[in-house]
Amino acid sequence: MSIIRIVSWNVNGLRAVYRKGFLDWFLDEKPDILCLQEIKADRRQLPGKLRHVEGYRVFFTPAQRKGYSGVALYTKIKPKGLREGFGIKKFDIEGRIQIADFEDFLLYNIYFPNGKMSEERLKYKLDFYDAFLEDVNHERGLGHNIIVCGDFNTAHKEIDLARPRENSNVSGFLPVERAWIDTFIENGYVDTFRVFNKEPGQYTWWSYRTRARERNVGWRLDYFFVNREFLGNVRKSWILSDVMGSDHCPIGLEIKI
Repeated sequence: MSIIRIVSWNVNGLRAVYRKGFLDWFLDEKPDILCLQEIKADRRQLPGKLRHVEGYRVFFTPAQRKGYSGVALYTKIKPKGLREGFGIKKFDIEGRIQIADFEDFLLYNIYFPNGKMSEERLKYKLDFYDAFLEDVNHERGLGHNIIVCGDFNTAHKEIDLARPRENSNVSGFLPVERAWIDTFIENGYVDTFRVFNKEPGQYTWWSYRTRARERNVGWRLDYFFVNREFLGNVRKSWILSDVMGSDHCPIGLEIKI
């Protein structure tokens, strides 16, 4: 039996978080797999120390648009393959998707869209959710175990944000977005953090405004989900709320294989 530690973090700009001590944290934490979202850069824009980390294979999936979105994967375990999209151009060009095949499981590193900007972007977000669910269900139907991590850009339940009533008409806590997470769970996927921790006040994102993090006025937007059949392999799921550098904090998952 081997133990695998996976960490996921929306860094809100990889170059920005690098200047705030990201590498020191990473080399101290030493996860087996690190998934990053919102890197806002392609490989050529990053310093060599981020492109080459000893002991890790590194994969960057940037957005077509400069300085926007993007995901990255650092892994000690060589993936059998890596897919960078759902095969749907309007989603794939935004650099939001990495699907790594580790044989015992498929790891989805996803930066889900934010729907706050406009009605069009909210529709894009909901369409992305549906495309993702179709993709993940297809892979699960082929017999793969599934781990999904990333910034879902939606708080699921009232317990998952500090001000539910005030945000009930805000994208990120709209009934239609929350209902999609219900549907995802009904399809046989488990929010691993809530298996281990049912306490309020557990958040992964805080607005930079009004000292929200200092007052813990936050949202839980970042998740590790697994398919129900794989839940017995999950040993721990946690939030690394003391790690600074972004408006999000990292989250962790420990599995046994």
